[in-house]
Amino acid sequence: MKLAMIYSFLKQDLYKIEEAVNETIQSENPVLREASSQLLKAGGKRIRPVFVLLAGKFGDYNLERMKAVAVSLELIHTASLVHDDVIDEAELRRGEPTIKSKWDNRIAMYTGDYIFARSLENLSTLDNPRAHQILAKTMVELCLGEIEQIQDKYNVEQNFRNYLRRIKRKTAILIAASCRLGAIAANVSKEEELALYRYGYYVGMSYQIIDDVLDFTASEKELGKPAGSDLLQGNITLPVLFSLEDSKFKEQTQHVFNSNTELTSAAIEPLIKEIQSNGSIQRSLAVSDQYLNKAYESLEKLPNIRAKQTLKGIAKYIGKRRA
Repeated sequence: MKLAMIYSFLKQDLYKIEEAVNETIQSENPVLREASSQLLKAGGKRIRPVFVLLAGKFGDYNLERMKAVAVSLELIHTASLVHDDVIDEAELRRGEPTIKSKWDNRIAMYTGDYIFARSLENLSTLDNPRAHQILAKTMVELCLGEIEQIQDKYNVEQNFRNYLRRIKRKTAILIAASCRLGAIAANVSKEEELALYRYGYYVGMSYQIIDDVLDFTASEKELGKPAGSDLLQGNITLPVLFSLEDSKFKEQTQHVFNSNTELTSAAIEPLIKEIQSNGSIQRSLAVSDQYLNKAYESLEKLPNIRAKQTLKGIAKYIGKRRA
């Protein structure tokens, strides 16, 4: 089953959000307009708006309020991808040329900044200071996560705690915020709001771990970018971290990092093969499952409505995701 089928009953509302996202990023400047539109046209699962809408179903669901939150969160995610591609020097995103590869780093950075600004401007229509505070803190955490990823590149001495904190800031915090802000916009009770926030956090952690696994197990066609891209950029993800427990692999990895001013796919191929065969993939998936189980537990405190079953279905899909 495709992910979109799980929340198909939201199709009409998601269509309106998609329209609003496209309207919000329009600019009089032709370069900004084209660069922003290109990224949105490349697609994406729009999973953050889905979480906003589902969280809103537990309270006073008003599409205009839901839309304000959903559009802002999707734009923050989109802007972070633009900046990611500059940092990682990525040429492809979802199989399409990145903004930095089509234009240059400066255009990409200003495009990302523009989308961030439009996101904040869009949320100003929601009269709830708490929502604005949470969004601001979420953006701060996102930035810290990106800085930490840059600092930890090619660092074979980092630990499990560093990794978890980094992926929390890089991925989980935005999904958790999607659930929380959707709940706040619908005036959901504090107890249910917290349960939804925890669900989003745990699902987000699992989602990123699965992403890190897929970097070693999926094909370039499935990923929309070269397999092993994370390692190629010096990012130490969970399968690599587990593999580094072996001193021989650690020494080999350090040698590869030190011997290449610019890493190539050929240079890291032996490392990828070792990661694929040494059990690190299975151990990483086990950690992902632990987070998913916590996500299921978080949902137990919520009323048994369709949105709850849908959230369960999404978590189950994420756990089985292979592309």
